[in-house]
Amino acid sequence: MKQVLQSLKTGETILEDVPCPQNTSGSLLIETTKTLLSPGTERMLLEFGKANWFGKIKQQPDKVKMLLEKIKTDGLIATFNAVQAKLDQPIPLGYCNVGRVLAVGEKITHFSVGDRVVSNGYHAEVVRVLKNLCAKIPEGVSDDEAAFTIVSAIALQGIRLSQPTLGERYVVFGLGLIGLLTVQILRANGCRVLGVDFDHAKSELAKKFGADIVNPDYIISQAALFSGGNGVDAVIITAATDSNELLHQAASICRKHARIVLIGVIGKEFSRADFYEKELSFQVSCSYGPGRYDENYERLGLDYPIGFVRWTEQRNFEAVLELMAQGLLNVEPLISARFDIDHIADAYETLEKNTSSLGMVIDYPNQNISQKIKTSILVEDKKNNHALSEINIGFIGAGNYASAVLVPAFKKSAVHLHSVVSSEGVSAKRVAKKYGFKNALSDDKALFNSKEIHAVVIATRHNLHAAQVICALENNQSVFVEKPLAIYSNELENIKLAYQSHQNNLLMIGFNRRFSPFTQTIKRLLDAEKVPKSFIMTVNAGFIPAIHWTQDSSVGGGRIIGEACHFIDLLRYLAGNPIKNWHAVSMQSQYETTDDTITIALTFEDGSVGTIHYLSNGHKKVSKERLEVFCNGKILQLDNFRRLTGCGFKQFKKQRCFRQNKGQSECVQAFFDAIKMGKPAPIPFEEILEVSKISIDIAKYLRQ
Repeated sequence: MKQVLQSLKTGETILEDVPCPQNTSGSLLIETTKTLLSPGTERMLLEFGKANWFGKIKQQPDKVKMLLEKIKTDGLIATFNAVQAKLDQPIPLGYCNVGRVLAVGEKITHFSVGDRVVSNGYHAEVVRVLKNLCAKIPEGVSDDEAAFTIVSAIALQGIRLSQPTLGERYVVFGLGLIGLLTVQILRANGCRVLGVDFDHAKSELAKKFGADIVNPDYIISQAALFSGGNGVDAVIITAATDSNELLHQAASICRKHARIVLIGVIGKEFSRADFYEKELSFQVSCSYGPGRYDENYERLGLDYPIGFVRWTEQRNFEAVLELMAQGLLNVEPLISARFDIDHIADAYETLEKNTSSLGMVIDYPNQNISQKIKTSILVEDKKNNHALSEINIGFIGAGNYASAVLVPAFKKSAVHLHSVVSSEGVSAKRVAKKYGFKNALSDDKALFNSKEIHAVVIATRHNLHAAQVICALENNQSVFVEKPLAIYSNELENIKLAYQSHQNNLLMIGFNRRFSPFTQTIKRLLDAEKVPKSFIMTVNAGFIPAIHWTQDSSVGGGRIIGEACHFIDLLRYLAGNPIKNWHAVSMQSQYETTDDTITIALTFEDGSVGTIHYLSNGHKKVSKERLEVFCNGKILQLDNFRRLTGCGFKQFKKQRCFRQNKGQSECVQAFFDAIKMGKPAPIPFEEILEVSKISIDIAKYLRQ
């Protein structure tokens, strides 16, 4: 299928052939008939992409501090590579989509195949959209009209925050697309509107929609006349400007206790005096309405009770569509141009050159649906050398870590990169093109069923790992799975049964730190000491919001299962003995909602002891990972996998590395060598199971 992507590095807009996304339980799969190219957000993305490095920094100064902190902790090269990797990822464009439902996720009852729907889906022939971000289109509303639903909901949410009442007098600053929609919805609410814009054509259009208009140069005097000298009841700002003057003007024309709502963008400074005497309220409107960016509402599909939250983003969509059906919202004059999806580059060129453009409707020809829903794309295979290896590797997951770390490591080990899968298809196509995979897929079943693929690399969300590991083993494929192996104990049991039935295949987990050159040096030095050791592992893990998917026990498993397992494995490896007992405590606080500030105590069968301080409440300037080992009057100190020092060792003082080396490449190479040479798995299955079980048990214990 065709999808519109933009390069963040160059700003180039591309119409890419990508695999069709696979539907999920909480989503709809939609065949697109129309999309709307809106001038505000999409022009901003275009300008950001085409800006040079200095321009990008200027537009996002808050990111500079983050970069400097990352350089201090991870090094210049690692930081540069991370930035390059981010800029290399093309972003899907578009958020105003109209289409017909092709497939409905499980337990979704209020949508059916064939329904006409609006959504915030991309510019693509087929989109997958979460159910609460979709709404049915009523009879009498055309696809062209429905394409304006999402931008109209943005206008509507700003109006709702301003709480209009019949007869109130409003000023709207900025008569672009959202400004003109705001004018019409305010008029439908029975409000008088004064529109402010320098563009004469847009001002005349606002006048046709029932607004009074004024040149911005005369806004103070004209607003006084408009309000009968009392000051206006409310101001809605839909303009985009770096100036602070606009907010000053807005405050100047308001009556006492008036409301100012920001939908657009303005300067960051404001005068307290402007707001103080009149006790003005100022509020920033968030997108389409309540529910936006709420994981529970959007991803999990948990609606807000209508008795408590009357207007959610979905109900705002429905309200806008109802206005259109009643003839109270006229969007036809807002269509500046129309383009076929195959000429999308012309549409963006027009957007860039013509600052007066309003909405541009993108048409999608009714072509053969079988071509649109293909889940496999053959990628021109220039970068892959088939002669290097007879081992074909398939990747499931093409996210940041997989594409920046794992795929380069496997390519370096000289395997043949056969197929890569991502559920939405876009990431798979990008990674396939960049690294030379033969196929880009959106359906992992095709990869598991392929007789050509000898080993599968799993780098998906944690809740998917166990089922995918079992599926690969049952299809006689070796497995490299990113940690964790599983997030539930019963999943470990199922994996154990599958592995015992298919022991000819290797099962490897990405516990890479044990393969780091620094770890190997520590292991060599400690193996010569036939006495128990003491380990202190301190992890300055950093804060992750409770709403992040890794913190969700049903998706990421939490940070103990998902990340602290690395350090349990590291100490298990260095001790060289099974873990005999463990105990864990977490910081108890009324402000803590997650178990990610913890101390884990481990005892090993040889008498060694270890503590892991996994902390999310530290400072970024301090090294993320530090290990100290005490034994037999000697000490080893490892700092962030960049520097190792020893005290008391005759043959060892220090080991340094310019770049941080956590052993990812060495871990992958060990897996490849084991397959190639028929060796046992680099990490014994019993150790993988032991560490995984303890990680799950600790997380369960702390939750209880």
